[in-house]
Amino acid sequence: MDRYEVVRSRRRTLAVEVRRDGAVVVRAPLHVPEREIAHFVSSQTAWIDRARARQALRREAHPEPDAARCAELEAQARDEIPRRVARYAERMGLRPTGIRITAARTRFGSCSAKNRLCFSWRLMDYPDAVIDYVVVHELAHIVHKNHGPRFWELVERYMPDYKRRRAMLRE
Repeated sequence: MDRYEVVRSRRRTLAVEVRRDGAVVVRAPLHVPEREIAHFVSSQTAWIDRARARQALRREAHPEPDAARCAELEAQARDEIPRRVARYAERMGLRPTGIRITAARTRFGSCSAKNRLCFSWRLMDYPDAVIDYVVVHELAHIVHKNHGPRFWELVERYMPDYKRRRAMLRE
């Protein structure tokens, strides 16, 4: 492995990350010597190569939109996502405290501790089935703040084919 960025912090373990652009970032504890980091990275080259290939496919499938397309997708998200949330929230008997639309690149949805839902406008580039899955997933976090068995049971109750939809999201 030729190039990588090292980010040191008070963490306890080494970790490697491949960013969307293919750049490799190694997260390391403050005290770990450079030679140990280099050895760790060289032991991870097969994984890094696979991750870079996945990121290249993801970039190809979902290229970064220009400014006009970004504005269009954001407007579409602000219009559509609240309606989808309202529809599924009613079915599930849940009440989010608010909805935000963001430009997040790696997280399509989230649910805060105060039950405020966030969705990335980038989600609008995916099929309706995937958007609905993310909405149901985040609504389920109002009840279960984790991904335990009861969380997945709740998701499945309202979306029996959630596994297929989740797989579409990850493609």
